[in-house]
Amino acid sequence: EYFHNWTGNRITCRDWFQLCLKEGLTVYRDQQFSADMRDPAVKRIEDVQALRGRQFREDGGPLAHPVRPDHYVEINNFYTATVYEKGAEVVGMLRRLVGAEGYRKALDLYFTRHDGQACTIEDWIKVFEDATGRDLTQFKLWYTQAGTPTVDVTEDWDGSSYSLTFKQSIPATPDQPEKRPALIPIEFGLMAPSGDEILPTQLFELNKESQTFTVENLSEKPIASILRDFSAPVIIRQHVPNSQRAFLLANDTDSFNRWDAGRNYALDLLAGLASGGNSIDPAFPEAMLKVALDEKIEPAFKAHILALPSEEVIASHIYAAGQTPDPIEIHTARKRLDTAVAKALQPHLEPLFATIRTSSPFSPNAADAGKRALKGRLLGLMTRLDPTAKAARQQYAATDNMTEEFAALSLIVSTGDAENELQNFYKKWQQNRLVIDKWYILQATATPPEQAVETVQRLSEMDSFDWKNPNRFRALLSSFAMGNPAGFHAADGRGYNLFADWLIRLDPVNPQVAARQATAFETWRRYDANRQDLMKSALRRIADTPKLSKDTTEIVGRILG
Repeated sequence: EYFHNWTGNRITCRDWFQLCLKEGLTVYRDQQFSADMRDPAVKRIEDVQALRGRQFREDGGPLAHPVRPDHYVEINNFYTATVYEKGAEVVGMLRRLVGAEGYRKALDLYFTRHDGQACTIEDWIKVFEDATGRDLTQFKLWYTQAGTPTVDVTEDWDGSSYSLTFKQSIPATPDQPEKRPALIPIEFGLMAPSGDEILPTQLFELNKESQTFTVENLSEKPIASILRDFSAPVIIRQHVPNSQRAFLLANDTDSFNRWDAGRNYALDLLAGLASGGNSIDPAFPEAMLKVALDEKIEPAFKAHILALPSEEVIASHIYAAGQTPDPIEIHTARKRLDTAVAKALQPHLEPLFATIRTSSPFSPNAADAGKRALKGRLLGLMTRLDPTAKAARQQYAATDNMTEEFAALSLIVSTGDAENELQNFYKKWQQNRLVIDKWYILQATATPPEQAVETVQRLSEMDSFDWKNPNRFRALLSSFAMGNPAGFHAADGRGYNLFADWLIRLDPVNPQVAARQATAFETWRRYDANRQDLMKSALRRIADTPKLSKDTTEIVGRILG
């Protein structure tokens, strides 16, 4: 909100179509500040996880729209991940293209020229052109074209010359069947098989449908590290063997790509397991063991590398490969791979956990926060090997801070045997509404899928469930629909019906929240025919509700197509 005082209030929007002007810029400035206060690599990973998990899903479905929409029925429906998070990524790309110095000059000019005014995207782009001398006409397509670009990468090696060819495409989206090539900043570097860096990070501007970058006079074939620091919100498609991913996981000098190599390695394994595969590549747990024992890796970053992709990301990955994801199989596959990692680390888990020391009394400093994150991940692996969750129960009883208390309680809930701890937590914090919101979130997301629908139904009948309070509604119902895929997508449709019932009830009271939460159904086309029919039935029941608001009518109509 402090940053919003300048890029939102002091300089605001001429009209609602310019919403991303203030929201995207303010989110980006907030991200930069948080990166400076914590760990830039960890912050970048967290931002990209949120983008891929929510905005990519939006961009790839019936609700796709440009960062600057050109029409709307109800403006409340455009407070979206595309306007905010993708809007921030567009600002970040602009900074990469003009450099840190050019960005600062342009922002200074923006504040000087437009303080107290209501502006447009054209005003914003013009200050960059005036401050740096660049023609940014093509770059403006990021504001007007919907969809996540895909960049296909192929390599060529002739014994001394190495080439990378980049070919971009942007899928058709509602109201935009054809797209023009965008200006995509791609940062990449080249690594030697020894682990040394041959070519430090380069910025390659992909501005045509296809372009090639070549390096001459090399003595050995390099290994490419592409889209470093996630330099553009695109999907990279490249055939990369798992041995190369393991190499990048161990050696890449770019922290984001080091993490992303492990993530992509895990995604391929998880997709195979969820599609009927039985074997787990033993090299993956071994790589995770090396990461866990590497004392040079900062705890916060290590916690991210050791974590597996979310079930939503796995489903998106399977669907992008042309297959039909099964939420139950994905949940099972994730448990299997997590257990394999835990078994590989088993002799070291308790010693590693015991060596992590944080300040006493509690301190929210960055170093301690990273240590708590790593403790939480190690505790999760320990719990994976112990159905009684003994270590998690011990931490829950002994800790002096909410982060560790909540992490432990989440793991206990995941075992399906947490009644005593949940009652204790509620009694302890019942006077704090925000903490009780967390209590609802935890049960909606961490409860085993076979118990999830009944648990949410029971919690929704509690006196403390004030469903007219948006935070409380989101804490239970939205967290269930968005954060417990295997529970929400129960094969009999109980999850869909429960959620639809609540949206119908909420709409007359708070149509903005009802419409926004209805987006939980936006991925209905990716699933099997039975689930598609069940979700369409729930959506049509919402659409046929008498006096349904414009907000919810618009969203449900767009989802159904």
